[in-house]
Order: sequence, then structure tokens, then C-alpha cells
Amino acid sequence: MNLTKRLQEFTQRNMTLEDALPTKMPVYVNSIAYLFGVATLSALVMLILTGMILAIFGPNWYHFSRTGRFFNSLHFWSAQGFFGSMVLHMLTKLLLGAWRDGRWKTWMIGVLTLGISIFGGFTGYLSATSFSSLWHAVQAKDAMNAIGIGAFFNTTNFSQVITLHVALFPFLIIVLVVIHLAFIRHESPVKPYPKEGK
Repeated sequence: MNLTKRLQEFTQRNMTLEDALPTKMPVYVNSIAYLFGVATLSALVMLILTGMILAIFGPNWYHFSRTGRFFNSLHFWSAQGFFGSMVLHMLTKLLLGAWRDGRWKTWMIGVLTLGISIFGGFTGYLSATSFSSLWHAVQAKDAMNAIGIGAFFNTTNFSQVITLHVALFPFLIIVLVVIHLAFIRHESPVKPYPKEGK
């Protein structure tokens, strides 16, 4: 049996069409506390699109062309929006107790996504090919050696840094976000705490 067939059968067993493409959402989702997840997802889409454009045209384009600098700025501010909205999303879900009712897997996938995103943002900063990023790459090399991963991750190796930033970390983040969304669709958004006496 091939992987596509297994994935189809798994999806059919565990998710209804209403779970995958909902037509109605619970009333409590109208709260602003549920807005930050969508903002994070929107910023991630913008990050991927602008990142692909930057990767296609290369550093000379995004350093010396007006259009390139514009897309470079869009990518930078998308990253700020991504991390800002992700932190707010996690904070609101922490206060809502998002791990309740057996949702700990959804919560842990979100935490893991934040951790990998931090490394993705770090490699993105190091691959900016500016004086500041090159200086920090040299300084970060000592930190990587101090925590014992300097033999595997050399912050001054631009090829390694850009490969991690463009290929590995986006792939992991996208996979985790898809799994995270599948869990949310299957379990519905986290409910607010019940009122006293209920």
C-alpha cells in the first residue's frame, strides 16, 4: 500500500468534511483571543511568498534594486508580524488553557513550531548578508561551540546557514503548522473556561 492511500484512509477515518472545511464556527471564536492564530498563519504565508521571491532573485537584487529592497523589507516585517502574532497566540491560548480536554498534542506541536521558528528566524538574520548579520555570525559561533553544536552548525558558513533557512526550517514549520491545523479542525477551537457553577 502506498503512502497516498494510507493518508487518504487515515484522513477519512479521523476527519469529516465539516472538520476539514467548516461552514459554521462556534460563537466564542468571535473573540479577539482567536484572532492571533489567523494573523500568525497570514504572516507565515507572506514570509514564504516573499522568501521565495528573494531566493529566486538573490542577494544582489534585494540589496541594490529598489524592488528587491521592497521585497526584502516585506520579508523582514512579515517575520516581525509572524513572531509577534505567534507569541500573542500562544499567550492567549496559555490563558485559555489550550491543553485541556486532551488537547496537549495540539499545544505541544504549537510550542515545537515556535522553537523551530526561532531557529529559522536566527538563520534568516544570519543570512541577511549585511555587516550586522556577519558580525553576529562571528559572535554566535562561540555560543554554538559553548553549547556543543559548533561541529554541526557553523554560523559563519553562509551555505549551511542559507540552506537551513531556505530549505529545512520552512519545511519543518509548514509540516508542523499543517498538523497543528488538522488537530484544531478535528477537535474544534479551544473552548473558553466554563463559568462558575457549570
